[in-house]
Amino acid sequence: MSSYRLDRTAFKAQTAEEASKSHAAYYKTLTWQERLRIANYLNSVAYNYPENEPPRLDKTIFKARARK
Repeated sequence: MSSYRLDRTAFKAQTAEEASKSHAAYYKTLTWQERLRIANYLNSVAYNYPENEPPRLDKTIFKARARK
């Protein structure tokens, strides 16, 4: 289970542009490793797999062939 939790009590009415600027400013303060961890978590939620166990790529559907 992840350590990230959504705080449903925090809300601020703002335009999409204001929200975009504030989120961008926050994420710019994080290191690239922290941003990568967050992206990994969001992908696991979006594609419904355990956070540190991404699904394996099915390599049987790809074919390699020589170009002429």
